[in-house]
Amino acid sequence: MPFYTYILRCSDGSYYTGHTDDLDVRMAQHSNGVGAAYTAKRRPLTLVWATDCQTCTNAFELERQIKGWSRAKKEALMRGDFEALPDLARGRTGRLEPQMRSG
Repeated sequence: MPFYTYILRCSDGSYYTGHTDDLDVRMAQHSNGVGAAYTAKRRPLTLVWATDCQTCTNAFELERQIKGWSRAKKEALMRGDFEALPDLARGRTGRLEPQMRSG
């Protein structure tokens, strides 16, 4: 069974990152205002990025990693600009952010 990590663009321009085992059902929940309190107040929502993961743990870990990224780094990921990710790895604190692992 595949699992997914995804990013939504909210109506206020913010991004929401989550994970699920059924992307279609989860999108319907978000669209109906029952997916998460954060997205319920920021509809309509647009799915802007998703990737499949082998396990629920992998999907959750990737979600947590992306949530810690800057907006610029998330946008590079959404564009598929993987070469830009290392240059954007320094967070607002000046510390190196964890790097995304492929697997």
